[in-house]
Order: sequence, then C-alpha cells, then structure tokens
Amino acid sequence: MHAYLDLLRDIRDHGAVRTDRTGTGTRSLFGRQLRFDLNHGFPLLTTKKVHFKSVANELIWFLKGDTNTAWLKEHGVSIWDEWSTEQGELGPLYGAQWRRWPTRDGGEIDQLAYVLDCLKNRPDSRRILFHGWNVEYLPDETLSPQDNVRAGRMALPPCHLLYQFYVVDGKLSTLLFIRSSDTFLGLPFNIASVALLTHMLAQQAGLGVADVVVSIGDAHIYSNHADQVEMQLSRTPGPLPTLKLLRQPDTLFEYNFEDFALEGYNPQAHISAPVAI
Repeated sequence: MHAYLDLLRDIRDHGAVRTDRTGTGTRSLFGRQLRFDLNHGFPLLTTKKVHFKSVANELIWFLKGDTNTAWLKEHGVSIWDEWSTEQGELGPLYGAQWRRWPTRDGGEIDQLAYVLDCLKNRPDSRRILFHGWNVEYLPDETLSPQDNVRAGRMALPPCHLLYQFYVVDGKLSTLLFIRSSDTFLGLPFNIASVALLTHMLAQQAGLGVADVVVSIGDAHIYSNHADQVEMQLSRTPGPLPTLKLLRQPDTLFEYNFEDFALEGYNPQAHISAPVAI
C-alpha cells in the first residue's frame, strides 16, 4: 500500500487549501490514480486497522439494494447512522440505483445483473459498467441529509459512483471512479470494497482476478485529520493479507460475511479521526 501512502504525502505537501460543504476545510489535489494487483494480496491497509467486517457488510447491503440502516445495525455497522432519518432511511442512493434504476415507463433496471450477464456472455464488451449518479435524485446541498430523504432524494450523492470492468486472459479487472475522496478515512474502505466486489464477480463469472484501478477526482485530507495523517505516514506497511472465498453462492446477491476469510492480516493500531458530516 505504498502508493496510498504516497498519495497522502502528496496531498499533505502539495494540496490546495479549499473550503467544502461540511465547513471543515481540506487540502486537495485533483485527478489521481492508484493501481493494485489482486494477485499480490488483498489491498487492505496495514498501517492502521481497517474494519473488514464493516467493509464486507456494507457491500453486501449495497448488493441487496437496501437503503435503510436497520440491516447494517443488525450486522454491527454504524457508518451510515449520521445521515439517516430516525427511521433509518437514506433515500434512493447506492443500492437502489445499482439494483433498481428507475426507467421512464415505471420499470426498473438491475445494473448488477446486466454486468454479470456481460461478464459471462460478452466479456470483450466495452460497456460492462454500472453507476449511481442518477441526477434526478441527487440531494439539494442547501438541505440536511434527512430533509433530502424526506423529499425523496438521496441523503448524500454517491462518492464512488462508477465501476467499469475489463476481462483479458480470463481475468477480471475493475476501474472505480471516485468523484470526492476523503483519503484518510474513506479511501482505504473504498479500495477494499472494490477489491472484494471484484473477487465476488470473478467467482460468479468463472474468472480469475487481475487489477483494481481507482481513479479519483477530488482527493482530499480534511484539516482535522492532519495529526492522524502524520501518524499514519510515520508507519511502515506490512505484508498484504490474502482473501479466500469459502463458498460460491448461487447468485451475487446471496453472499454473507462468513463466506470470506481474510488470512494474514496483521495491521498496526487503529487511528481514530472525526467524520465530516
């Protein structure tokens, strides 16, 4: 994960000071890219502990098409609580767009089912992608997340918004575009999540795995994460863990956390930091 640490260092040393929606302030760079070969290990940060169970269960929740926090809470994940209504609703974000993209005639499109069909039957297609940037349901920045949900919009616009897939020599690669990346807190989570999704899709399509490429628009460090970034940059990365899929469900949408085994994950201590709301 040296490339990730290099990005943090680059933002710290060369980032522009900018304002942001949360009022916290950031240092920011525009247009950066990271690449990870999944055959060299699972890209989970070792210079601080990342809660893999939360990564996996959030992804499973997305794949279910769920947009209420109740299932997450049942599985020990609280990362969406600050943005939900009292009823746990988050509006038509991520999973809703991935699995139930609304059509003009009142129907729905399952984008993940489309991706899987392409991977199995048309792996050379240049159209194997899905995204969540549905302009009609983007939130009004002048309203709170909860008020946006009550108005039928997303609590937050998608940050990791487009996934494209590429198959060569029987191996699957994924490119993820992130429009806005909290590089200290959010990016390690996103890297692990897209890597896990790549393994799951590859298993379902009978493919091996190759690269995960993460392209970032606005890569930033929040001003109240400066000390935590220094602590992380003072640490030396260790060997990457190995991911094993213990079971192959009938569909992409039937995985459980217990289907994954992360071997050899020996991270350094967790580094706490506040979330910008």
